[in-house]
Amino acid sequence: MLRPKLHSIILLPLILLFLASCSSSLLEPPKTLQKVSNTFSIEKLWQFQVGDGAGDNYLRLTPVLDENILYSVDHTGVVSAFRITDRSLRWETKLDMDVGSPLTLSGETLYLGTSEGYLVAIERKTGKVIWKARVGSEVLAAPAVGRGYVVARCVNGEIYTFNASDGEKVWTDRQVTPSLTLRGTSAPVISNDLVLSAFDNGKLIAYNLQTGRVVWQRKIADARGRTTLERLVDIDADIVVSDDVAYTIAFQGKLAAVSLGSGQIIWSRDIDSYIGMAVDPYRIYVVDSNSKIWALDKSNGVAQWKQDSLLRRSATKPVLHSNYIVLGDFNGYLHWIKRDSGELTARVRLDSFDFADPNLDEEEDLQYPKSKDILATPITTGNVLIAIDRHGNTEAFEASYP
Repeated sequence: MLRPKLHSIILLPLILLFLASCSSSLLEPPKTLQKVSNTFSIEKLWQFQVGDGAGDNYLRLTPVLDENILYSVDHTGVVSAFRITDRSLRWETKLDMDVGSPLTLSGETLYLGTSEGYLVAIERKTGKVIWKARVGSEVLAAPAVGRGYVVARCVNGEIYTFNASDGEKVWTDRQVTPSLTLRGTSAPVISNDLVLSAFDNGKLIAYNLQTGRVVWQRKIADARGRTTLERLVDIDADIVVSDDVAYTIAFQGKLAAVSLGSGQIIWSRDIDSYIGMAVDPYRIYVVDSNSKIWALDKSNGVAQWKQDSLLRRSATKPVLHSNYIVLGDFNGYLHWIKRDSGELTARVRLDSFDFADPNLDEEEDLQYPKSKDILATPITTGNVLIAIDRHGNTEAFEASYP
């Protein structure tokens, strides 16, 4: 019997919006942007096409940048390596299978998961497939690699660990999955001898990396409400580990800081997200399920500021860049927000000739257009930020920070 899955959490507001259009509703459209005067200059360095991106799928296929080589994968299974200094193609590999997860680079090997239930290892210098291993179902989250192991989390609640060099299976485990879940999974994390994985039942579990033995487990969110939708408590946002603390957040649940050593919850607060967070030495920057951005004190979870200028705009997970966080949205904009104050200080738009003063015609808001959608978290190198839209259009910007 097939388990019902939402094609993406992004579809949930669309479904609700459609239902609301047939009757009276209090649902509101995405917030229209207000003009911003950039407080520093941002120069577009280059723009080129990298595969087909996510296509019409809601996949966060974030590329990997290392030593001026940009490694990317699109939904059709085309893996590419480009030299960003001249945008020359070093190699291209066609896997002949649809891909669901972003790439993970470790040493000389790239790893990814496919929609058909395979984990694939690729040689970074040549693009040659080293090995592929069967897993239980589709893989949407980036594999975790460390200490000679690679770990994949599947959408059916299974987790697999393999020998990173030859793809030999080491151990596997499975959690019971609710009948209806969001389409997405939190990426596993390897920290020392632990594998951390979050599941659709609201649990965070720490496994022994070598044996798969459960070291500890904690319930981060409890299902509440009468309807199936109200009881969704998936943990789809990626876990962040910092200073021996794991930070994890659930949809319709809580953000929790969990001790790696004991599994005890240090603090938690009521805030929900399926998108994710970034962490610096002082704060946690969370994009909640309505794309409101919060800065929370890392030691206790107390809110320091919140920013609602991107409300309901399907913001990406934030990336740290200098003294700012940067996020993309569904209409192709990148937004710079100051870490200390939450002030929106700059904005550019992909595929725009006048990105310093972008066109703020937001008539398309109610349609959630796919043509300009930024799904993948931007990546950074020095003062340069690289963003990719859902169709593979990739652009690099250099910010002259004050």
